[in-house]
Amino acid sequence: MTTAICDSTVLNRETVENPGGTSTEYTFFEPTEENMKMLSQDLFSKNWNRIVVGPCVEGAVFEVRFTEEPKLSYLDGYLTVDLGYWHFHLCIGPHNNCPDEELRKNRPVAKIGFFEMRGGKCGGGRSWGLRLWNGFGDQLITVFLPSPFLSDEQRVLPEPEWERLDLYYRLREKYLGEPKPDNFMPTD
Repeated sequence: MTTAICDSTVLNRETVENPGGTSTEYTFFEPTEENMKMLSQDLFSKNWNRIVVGPCVEGAVFEVRFTEEPKLSYLDGYLTVDLGYWHFHLCIGPHNNCPDEELRKNRPVAKIGFFEMRGGKCGGGRSWGLRLWNGFGDQLITVFLPSPFLSDEQRVLPEPEWERLDLYYRLREKYLGEPKPDNFMPTD
């Protein structure tokens, strides 16, 4: 078995049946501050041009693609992902400058999971990525990773390019300790 490079273990796996007949398979891992900082680098510094980010909830999906590498900074628990003309903040560690104990406890990422969603009609019917929630259970952000069904420009490909799942499996190997498969084509 491959050992996770970071300080992480699989917390649990869960399949959620969604409205409309889709399902989402999650694999959760520990959202320690160290893991979150490392993951931030992996996503926003090393793979910024391969990801799509934003909230993804029933009724609203923000699909933000980066056109240049964002500047990352970290202060008092908050990661800032800055592109100059716009930015966002994500609480990934202790926010000590908050006087309210409940907010201080629940603002940071409390739950993070890799996901594979199946059964939808958009983008080839499947999507792969990461989803983060705070301690209140609110979704903070969804990071869509490259799909074998979509080009970098988010256009449906004539045939699946399964090698586009490489980033998904490399991140799972690093954060979950799972061996990267030799073949990315699903068996189902």
